[in-house]
Amino acid sequence: MRRASTLLLALLPTFALVGCTPDDGGPGTPPPPPLPGPTEWNRDVVPPSDDEAASKRTSCEYKAGMLPAETQGQSRPYGADIPIDHILVVMMENRSFDHYFQKLPEAGQPDVEVAPDNYTNLDQTGTPIAPFRDEQLCFVDTNHEWTGTHEQINGGLMDGFFKSSDGNHELPSPGAPEEMLSGRRALGYYTQEDLPFYYWLANEFSIADHYHSSVPGPTWPNRMYLYAASSFGAVHNDFVTPDKVLFDYLEMRQVSWRVYVSTTPGAAIFVEKYLEYSKDEHGHFVPIANYFHDLETGNLPQVAFVDPGIAREGYAQNDEHPPAIAMLGEEFAATVIDALTKSSAWERSALFLTYDESGGLYDHVVPPPACPPDDIAPILEPGDTDAGFDTLGIRVPLLVVSPYAKKHFVGHRTYDHTSIVRFIEARFQMPALTNRDANAEAPWEMFDFENPPHVVPPTFTIPTVSQDKLDACKAIFDP
Repeated sequence: MRRASTLLLALLPTFALVGCTPDDGGPGTPPPPPLPGPTEWNRDVVPPSDDEAASKRTSCEYKAGMLPAETQGQSRPYGADIPIDHILVVMMENRSFDHYFQKLPEAGQPDVEVAPDNYTNLDQTGTPIAPFRDEQLCFVDTNHEWTGTHEQINGGLMDGFFKSSDGNHELPSPGAPEEMLSGRRALGYYTQEDLPFYYWLANEFSIADHYHSSVPGPTWPNRMYLYAASSFGAVHNDFVTPDKVLFDYLEMRQVSWRVYVSTTPGAAIFVEKYLEYSKDEHGHFVPIANYFHDLETGNLPQVAFVDPGIAREGYAQNDEHPPAIAMLGEEFAATVIDALTKSSAWERSALFLTYDESGGLYDHVVPPPACPPDDIAPILEPGDTDAGFDTLGIRVPLLVVSPYAKKHFVGHRTYDHTSIVRFIEARFQMPALTNRDANAEAPWEMFDFENPPHVVPPTFTIPTVSQDKLDACKAIFDP
């Protein structure tokens, strides 16, 4: 039997509980006081075997309110058994796995799964169109709406990317030539030469090649799963009002957290929660400059979301949302990671770098089934694909950067955004927000907590974007 409160002693520095002094644990020693939060969060738990937990997750038997120790498996760590004091999440925008890492096997990581050589999409005339190296580096935004994404999946054929974006785009694109509206742009990929830092990360640390967005649809619903493990029926970029989100649980557990903001924070999609927690006395939403200052002064919170310049959506922005030059986002991520590796927080940190959704860009892996988060049906508009929340979205990259991240490792297990949520819940002993994170597996396979491979962080060069590339995109999108 595992009692959540028995791990308190190791957590004392983390929670800074005034007046609680650890003792030698000898005979007659009183049990430590429970962790902050509801009493039921500290209840006795009998972990299932790993096989039982995996089986029940697959059949969606676990429910909201269940603790990670009840759903992850007996061998999985819990609470202070996880030697991580700082969990960071960097979520970029709108890129698929194959679009970024199609050439990773040729760049030193043969274990990763990418589209086969014979992968094609049919154009409007029935001609097969193969993926190609995109040397333009900025392109008109591709279709990534609810219906468009289901068209791309095409019942599991994964061949609808060309057709769904042919002549179709989300953002106004003044100046873009007509040929940039061809659906072929959805089949572009990059190489190590284009994305040297991301390819280096994928070779040095851990990358997951079966990490999916949470919803086959656009940005807002997917980001909602990161912050709340549900979109509460949203399948479009619409506002919803949840009763609880991850931030509420962190507050109840007295876990420090902060969102470092470059422009509009991703969490602002939950307007009421954002307004509540952005008040000055909380200090939860702060400028991106504070991230670097907090690292320098040793004040990094226990959970941090580090946002690029979300919602600017231009060729010269760093959120990687097309038509943004992807290399600008790569430079932002490298700067964030570089500062972490050079700080005192590094030795007990884990950073998750991922993407909210695929952006309409091609990927060959069929999205697997998913556990619906709740009983709320999708809020569909006329003409929307009639589907539910029982399937994950298209595959996106996930990289883990940490002293404990396995070296040169590819994780093949299935994950989505709520896997990151479940990792946070496991570290701080918080229950599942919804049925989705209750049945999500945290990415344990990507860590080695016994023999950390990156205690001494590797050095790297922060990439830069040439002025020629910026000028070429400026000529197209800002003539």
